[in-house]
Amino acid sequence: MSDHAHDLQLLQEAMDRLLPAVGKLDNAALGESSRLPGWTRGHVLAHLARNADALVNVLEGRPMYASAEAREADIARGAARPLSEHLTDLHESHERIRLTASVPADWSRTVELRNGVTDTAANVLFRRLIEVELHHVDLGIGYELGDLSEEFTSREIRFLADRWSGHADVPPVILTATDGRQWQTGGSTGTPARLSGTPAELLAWLSGRGDKGAALVTTDGPLPALPPL
Repeated sequence: MSDHAHDLQLLQEAMDRLLPAVGKLDNAALGESSRLPGWTRGHVLAHLARNADALVNVLEGRPMYASAEAREADIARGAARPLSEHLTDLHESHERIRLTASVPADWSRTVELRNGVTDTAANVLFRRLIEVELHHVDLGIGYELGDLSEEFTSREIRFLADRWSGHADVPPVILTATDGRQWQTGGSTGTPARLSGTPAELLAWLSGRGDKGAALVTTDGPLPALPPL
């Protein structure tokens, strides 16, 4: 189980990187395309703010979002706001989740996220950290997968490898980092494909970002395809 206090500190550090970086943009830059298909940078920022509020809902025992349609509408409605409003929203929504996570609670309890997914409360802050770190990369403003900390990259590789483990649509895969660490993911039928590269390259494949793993060394055929996250 995650150490929620440690993850809260990591989350604060991630926000301390994100907010000044976003503050260097202008309104025109927010209307430009992000690295996520169909989303501007404004869409990414609106999503980040609403995700913080959604995870407050989770920690307080409410549905994460009112509905999938409401989630999409909130992002679309907030995307075109000026920079100053985005920065205020990001700061205030972060404060809400920070304060919620600072209240003594049973962090071993089970909570429900979207689509029936459950997890322990202690893992919610790492899930939020994933959102902040990867969407910072998605903004395309100079923060890259290779800039992510070794701790975060290793944990996120494990998180995503676990997500695809046993997945019928993913062939068995053994991931080997250049430092020798290994992870296994995918199904259990057949001979595992082997992918090797830097941790950032492995994360690119697992998260569908950057070159999507094109730089990895592969065996047993082409790079396996992953379903959308």
